[in-house]
Amino acid sequence: MMSMASSAPLIDVAHLYKSYFNEGSETPVLFDVSLKIEQGEFVAIMGPSGSGKSTLMHILGFLDTQTQGTYHFQGQETSAFTEDDLAKIRATRVSFVFQAFNLLPRTSVLKNVLLPLLYHPAIRAEEREEKALEAIETVGLMERKDYLSSQLSGGQKQRVAIARALVTNPDVIFADEPTGNLDSKSGIAVMEALQTLNDEGHTIILVTHERETASYAKRIVHMKDGRIDSDSTSFQRHLAKGNHLLK
Repeated sequence: MMSMASSAPLIDVAHLYKSYFNEGSETPVLFDVSLKIEQGEFVAIMGPSGSGKSTLMHILGFLDTQTQGTYHFQGQETSAFTEDDLAKIRATRVSFVFQAFNLLPRTSVLKNVLLPLLYHPAIRAEEREEKALEAIETVGLMERKDYLSSQLSGGQKQRVAIARALVTNPDVIFADEPTGNLDSKSGIAVMEALQTLNDEGHTIILVTHERETASYAKRIVHMKDGRIDSDSTSFQRHLAKGNHLLK
């Protein structure tokens, strides 16, 4: 049975390698990646296309598995998780916000946000709508709750996607290029919504190639050619910028 150690880091990966295999050929993507993320952090994983950042996020979010290395989630070695354990984690402990929104277009905002609760093992049916409305209110879209998602702007759609990710009260929200399809004003609104969630204690792991988007995070992990190239906090970045100006 799966048990979690609360004093351990939320995420602790060591010496991860990942390769994809096709008709006997191997394509290595990640090389010796080690990373710890604590509960409540806001981490941006940055890097150019092909750097391995999305592959790493998929492994951290239980959408894929590593070829080598260890992954401890809340102190538990994930290789010991059963399929039932993984299904429960995906339903209750991790949530995703994707670049393409992934909303049902002819379905209302409220019903889109309700969807993850239909598979939640611990939230009773009579509680679902209240929790969905709370999540919609958190992202500032109560006046749009009965609109079809197809009637919303891109920025509003992404905030609905954030509400849907939030509704299960997960341990971590993964945001994969959440501003990639948005204009700058809508992108700022989406990142401010994620920033507010982090200020309220939610762990956010953001994948982006955009430096302006990554600047909302308190820590930036930069990847290059499948490896972690640098790992710095906002304080370290500020200090480095100051030192550069003093030279």
